[in-house]
Amino acid sequence: MKHISVLLNETIEALNVKEDGVYVDCTLGYAGHSSAILKRLKTGKLFAFDQDEEARKASENILKSIGGAFEIIPSNFVNLKEELLKRNVTKVDGIMFDLGVSSPQLDDALRGFSFHEDAKLDMRMDRSAKLSAYDVVNDYSYNDLYRIIKNYGEERYAKQIARAIEKERVKKKIETTLELVDVISGCVPSKYKNETHPARRTFQAIRIEVNKELSVLPKALNDAIDLLDVGGIIAVITFHSLEDKICKQIFKERSKEDEITKGMPGTYADYLPELKVLKKIKPTSKEVMENKRSRSATLRVAIKQRETR
Repeated sequence: MKHISVLLNETIEALNVKEDGVYVDCTLGYAGHSSAILKRLKTGKLFAFDQDEEARKASENILKSIGGAFEIIPSNFVNLKEELLKRNVTKVDGIMFDLGVSSPQLDDALRGFSFHEDAKLDMRMDRSAKLSAYDVVNDYSYNDLYRIIKNYGEERYAKQIARAIEKERVKKKIETTLELVDVISGCVPSKYKNETHPARRTFQAIRIEVNKELSVLPKALNDAIDLLDVGGIIAVITFHSLEDKICKQIFKERSKEDEITKGMPGTYADYLPELKVLKKIKPTSKEVMENKRSRSATLRVAIKQRETR
């Protein structure tokens, strides 16, 4: 399946790309947003991060067909500040995150992300990483399974699912995605299966654990804000409430008003909040109809008003 970038126009409009600016796409994927940024650059430069080798290879060809003012960095965005410093980049004009899994990753059965296709349990975005979904499912204790399914999947039947996995793997290792789906389906109420796919939230939870998606996000977002030049824009697309909560909280913390001047008219520039939150955008009904994977997306945008660090 072709990857359709979510909230593409809204994100590019929010970034207000300058032709001589420096921009960072922290989640290159299959170059949807990066392509749109690169098309708007003349003397500027784009840096794009991705830990998925397949995505990097595909995107490099796409971007080369547009222009040469880009560099793809084979790293997780948790290393954002360090990697850019190696390239003597200390300030940027815009930075974006498109969190979650791309359509090609989901649709490639061999990657083990999908609960619709049979494959070995994997779910690694970085295929050189040691921890896989197989390890989580077969080696984690009941308590750890329950914790991640409950917290990362926000799954109401987390206890039953964790217990069923624990019980099943005593008989034999759970090796494939559909074996795991069968275990989950066999322990939740029938009415739940009519509401949603019973494995959806558990697969999300395991994927987040395997790729440490939530644990690296606060550092990456704070580093991104540090890197912004005054007037620079940060745009973050999230796909579930846990990511969105982290983004919302960090934006809130870094847009706090100075207690001395709070509420005073005509605040001096030196006392403005570091960050100004501009908008929160949801996909239009038209976009959701055309791309159902956009239905849970939220775009948050903020602008750097002054330096504080």
